[in-house]
Amino acid sequence: MGEPSTEHPAVLSGVRLGELRAGERITLTDNKNRRHSVLLAEGGRFHTTKGAVEHDELIGQPEGTVVTSVGGTAYLALRPLLNEYTVTMPRGAQVIYPKDAAQIAMTADIFPGARVVEAGAGSGALTCTLLRAVGPTGRVRSYERREDFAAQARKNVEAFFGGPHPSWDLRVGDLVENLGDQPVDRVVLDMLAPWECVDALAEVLVPGGVLCAYVATTTQLARTVETLRVRGGFTEPEAGETLIRAWHAEGLAVRPRHDMVGHTGFLVTARRLAPGVNAPPRKRRPAPGAYGEDYTGPR
Repeated sequence: MGEPSTEHPAVLSGVRLGELRAGERITLTDNKNRRHSVLLAEGGRFHTTKGAVEHDELIGQPEGTVVTSVGGTAYLALRPLLNEYTVTMPRGAQVIYPKDAAQIAMTADIFPGARVVEAGAGSGALTCTLLRAVGPTGRVRSYERREDFAAQARKNVEAFFGGPHPSWDLRVGDLVENLGDQPVDRVVLDMLAPWECVDALAEVLVPGGVLCAYVATTTQLARTVETLRVRGGFTEPEAGETLIRAWHAEGLAVRPRHDMVGHTGFLVTARRLAPGVNAPPRKRRPAPGAYGEDYTGPR
């Protein structure tokens, strides 16, 4: 996977502290909670229907400053958090939402120093989460088949971290054809047919390592689960989804908000067993017709 970075952890986190500076991106929020992403520049202006906001009034000020436009509208200035950045950054492919990225980091047990393989890179949202989790001693190797998606992912990741990340290796090409034989600790797949990569990944994933696949449909979920079961060498796959419902709380008006982000995708996870070992078969009774004449999946 290459040599781990020796940079100070703060350099690799993407978190900027202290006074607001030219060249960094901030978020301006008005009293209706409308957010605007602004790249600060000396002498720059952010134009709104309520008048312009001068960048120079923000540069050199502490984070959390309130600035007023020429028309009298107040804006709160804060640096975007990682979850805010990933849902507003330019995208080529659909990004993995923060709720799923957080679940992946926990379910796949991404730890400092981990050697992680990611496919595909998409727009780089999950990559940012993985790079922060592995820390300065880890390594993330990302594969992306499409050059335009890879270029956008590189731009987004470098914009968040302030430049090329020394722990990241982005490769344009097919995962199976370019995987190599270096051992890895964790595998995260965000691709159309993750089951096609299982055999190749089984050869490099260390015993006890975690394979985590993010898929959008029940058909993909079923194919991935059954492929892992039939192949063997992995624990019983576990599948699930994450739903988050925000709440409105104001005085006695306490209720769920109406803008819930519901289903976005499924996660399938399994752990690699020692070479030549298969887990004891699970005692389960399939539903009637689960493997009937209409079933065409792995057997």
